[in-house]
Amino acid sequence: MEEFSPLCEVQSDKASVEITSRFAGVVKKLYYDAGEMAKVGKPFVDIDIEGDAKKEDLEALTPPELTPQTASPAQTAKSEAVPMHTTAPELRSAVPAAASGGNSAQSARPERKTTHATFATPAVRNLSKELDVDISHITGTGKDGRVLKEDIYKFTQSRDSVSPTQPPASAQPPSNAAFSPGVFSSHEALGAMGPQKETPLAMTRTQEMMFKAMTRSLNIPHFLYADEVDFTSLVELRRRLNKVLASPTMGGDGQTSKLSYLPFIIKAVSMALYKYPILNARVEVDSSSGNGSKPTLVLRSQHNIGVAMDTPQGLLVPVIKNVGSLNVLGIAAELIRLQSLAVAGKLAPQDMAGGTITVSNIGSIGGTYLSPVVVEKEVAILGVGRMRTVPAFSTAPGEEDKVVRKEVCNFSWSADHRVVDGATLARAADVVRAIVEEPDVMVMHLR
Repeated sequence: MEEFSPLCEVQSDKASVEITSRFAGVVKKLYYDAGEMAKVGKPFVDIDIEGDAKKEDLEALTPPELTPQTASPAQTAKSEAVPMHTTAPELRSAVPAAASGGNSAQSARPERKTTHATFATPAVRNLSKELDVDISHITGTGKDGRVLKEDIYKFTQSRDSVSPTQPPASAQPPSNAAFSPGVFSSHEALGAMGPQKETPLAMTRTQEMMFKAMTRSLNIPHFLYADEVDFTSLVELRRRLNKVLASPTMGGDGQTSKLSYLPFIIKAVSMALYKYPILNARVEVDSSSGNGSKPTLVLRSQHNIGVAMDTPQGLLVPVIKNVGSLNVLGIAAELIRLQSLAVAGKLAPQDMAGGTITVSNIGSIGGTYLSPVVVEKEVAILGVGRMRTVPAFSTAPGEEDKVVRKEVCNFSWSADHRVVDGATLARAADVVRAIVEEPDVMVMHLR
């Protein structure tokens, strides 16, 4: 068996890792058969390496020794090292590399360290081979004298600083100059090639609030429902309305100069809540009763729709109040107001309170699919993905075989499965999809 030859494969529910041999030698004993489960800390395999193997094993592992007259200097130096013997996982004592009182060339060679110098992971041993380092010459600084990567880097730096000739670039330890500025920063380069460093970083106030809120939210049993929505008609309607808003004679309220798709989606959600008010409810748990917690479903009349926003302070969810009483222009104006306050870090507590359902427009950043987390004291949330152009078959009568250009977007819903079943959410999502695909319907529901 050679060094780094595979010994076994360790499997878990998430990964499969191959364990390799740290030594070259002869396998003398296997403690487990194939497929058996090995116990941590117990012997796995016994390996005889050259120093303590039997004569017949050595003959099979090594070529016949050369005579002093025919042996090269490199071979002579190599033959002076007396290998160790080990049985996994124990490591026995080492024999001194050479007798004292040798010639000047031998005395100038670095003295071999104790057996602890051979304590190293396969990755460290492989690095020592790449950098042309004899690992037995290194004093390890790890636990029980284990050799670490930084030990090898320090050794090579010390060796190269006194070396009369510069070694090849491939044998030098990694440096910042090995990375082009356009690919990695110097900090990234050091972090990737040097030892692992951990730097504690205090959370911001917004992160602390999100940490607490999401910890509570993830106690809610979620389920995900996804749907694909055709935005083609909405794209055309939005184009016409933005043309009107840009007109000096037929402009809007003066606050909204351009409509995004989000006000239409928010209005469609509000319209669906009239038909499925359970999605606008909250769960109240009364723990004061003698029989334990008693849940109650509380229905709410106003549609206060929270909108997740990416701000310099982090994720914030300001709330558009009473969406049912607003038209698309009114929703757009309130979105602009809240977005301006959020970017400036001036949202008031009342701007973020009282939400009954949430819409998260991750598509503005670039995501297509998501699994949003239900906000505490709500039972549903809608995640809007990125809109994209796709070829599709026409739905017009007589043109079923015609391929047309369509703009589609994925809607991802999450709901509290304790009070909302899949069929209810699917029907409510279908109402939202129908309104977005036929946005002219909103005209009949102006308030």
